[in-house]
Amino acid sequence: MGILEALEYLLGKGYAPRRGFYIGLGHDEEVGGLKGALNMVRVLKQRGVQLSFVLDEGLAIADGIIVGLEGPAALIGLTEKGMAHVKLRVSTAPGHASMPPRETCIGILAAAVKRLEENPMPRLFGYGPERETFEHLAHKFGLPLKFIMSNLWLFSPVLGRLLERKPETNGLVRTTTAVTMFNAGVKDNVLPSHAEAHVNLRIHPAQSLQEVLDQIHSTVGDQRVKIELISGFEAPPVSSSDEKSFGFQIIKKTVLDVFPTVTVAPGDTQRIHGINERISKKNYEEYVMFYFSLIQNCDIQKLPEPHSSVHEL
Repeated sequence: MGILEALEYLLGKGYAPRRGFYIGLGHDEEVGGLKGALNMVRVLKQRGVQLSFVLDEGLAIADGIIVGLEGPAALIGLTEKGMAHVKLRVSTAPGHASMPPRETCIGILAAAVKRLEENPMPRLFGYGPERETFEHLAHKFGLPLKFIMSNLWLFSPVLGRLLERKPETNGLVRTTTAVTMFNAGVKDNVLPSHAEAHVNLRIHPAQSLQEVLDQIHSTVGDQRVKIELISGFEAPPVSSSDEKSFGFQIIKKTVLDVFPTVTVAPGDTQRIHGINERISKKNYEEYVMFYFSLIQNCDIQKLPEPHSSVHEL
């Protein structure tokens, strides 16, 4: 809605862009985008369209999420984590609760789930775009964090251990594992014949889908637990964020136009969904102004040369 309102505002003012803009509004993003985004890509390819950059819903202006960060920071997403939906299933002979075996299918599966939770995926901080995020933000921290983040060639393991302590930042350093559904049994005095659990994994850009599946098999370590990949995809390539990156620099300029007091840095945090998710009216107004500014800032053929302090002498 913010995009459309910004566009209407521009057109109402008589704005005529010099370059083409594509606005893609999918109806099924939360269930994979197979009928929305996928068809948009197909149409653009058929038309031979070469986009300068793609801007999705993006990340947030973080304030208070990262311990020690002084003031708000606008994180520009360079990639998104991959995803895997995995089902664990155990089947045993049914029976009566008065004659239980030593282990039921529920007990076997619960033990497997406990092993997954007690043995998280490896810490990978420094192998993805998250390192660049904290290098950009280093000056916004006090000592000793400023010193640590300015020397990540040495202190990446230390910062990784600090970040994994909180759920809000643990996702930056590894593939996360979340057991989201557990189903078994139909009656309190009947031994169930099967139990299943569903696990949602968000895959770190430095790890492949196959590596994640191999790690799950190794951690579960029980042939009685059948492991099935329901769906999944790899993390997409990491976008550039250097001085010559048209998309990153234009977005950065627009963020600073609308929010002049924030620090801008590349990032790859997960999107956050919560109970009663909402935004304020003021925040919605900022959305409109952001896209209003972004379209105009993009309406150039190439980036201006970056300012340099080097002179001819």
